[in-house]
Amino acid sequence: MSHTARQLKKAARIILVGAPGVGKGTQSERLLARFPQLASISSGDLLRENVRRRTQLGVQAEAAMQSGNLVPDSMILGLISSELTSKGWLKPSSSNSSAPNSSTASTSSSQSAASFPQISPTASFILDGFPRTATQATSLDALVPVNFVVQLVTPPSVILARIASRWVHEPSGRVYNTDFHAPKVPGKDDITGEPLTQREDDSIDTWKQRLRKFEETSRALLEHYERRGCLWRVEGKSSDEITPQLFAEFERRFC
Repeated sequence: MSHTARQLKKAARIILVGAPGVGKGTQSERLLARFPQLASISSGDLLRENVRRRTQLGVQAEAAMQSGNLVPDSMILGLISSELTSKGWLKPSSSNSSAPNSSTASTSSSQSAASFPQISPTASFILDGFPRTATQATSLDALVPVNFVVQLVTPPSVILARIASRWVHEPSGRVYNTDFHAPKVPGKDDITGEPLTQREDDSIDTWKQRLRKFEETSRALLEHYERRGCLWRVEGKSSDEITPQLFAEFERRFC
């Protein structure tokens, strides 16, 4: 398959859904590299950036986090909305404020469809970190009609083996994998010779807890997008097995 950049015939608004460790970040990076018209919109990055810049939303979000609460969905939607607006992709309409409120979230599909023309036909992006639940997806529908939801599936035993073989050099962030990118000296960083460690997140118990949480919230999310007719499922034991299938389907739909 040729890896030259391809032109998009229509806008792609994508989310990737999959268990922790399935390789969403890897697939996202590969899509962005192959299709330069795609942008990455990460709710986590937007949140950190707005907190750092002390924007009104950032200050509100920081207050929520400092009091031990989750950042409300409406606030995340506000961040996404203002990012899309700043890129010139979202035209604020008189009937719709920049951050949909709870009444917007429950609008009927016909009403939310009426707000779709606000989105620029050239706005192509991968939305990372949001939505994670069906409720969030419904709220997002009123703002941005997602049109390609990729469910990445890798057997849990394969992900567990991958996690167990991953080691990091904490000070530099260098990552090793004893299966396919092993350090020259076992347990030691190639450059400094310092000891490698495993991230707390990479413990099997932590992963199993995260998987349970993901399975609880993702079922209704995937059903939501299946009803919308934009869910596509791809299975593979490695990122390299999944990528060519993903590229082919993406090109079929958008190029």
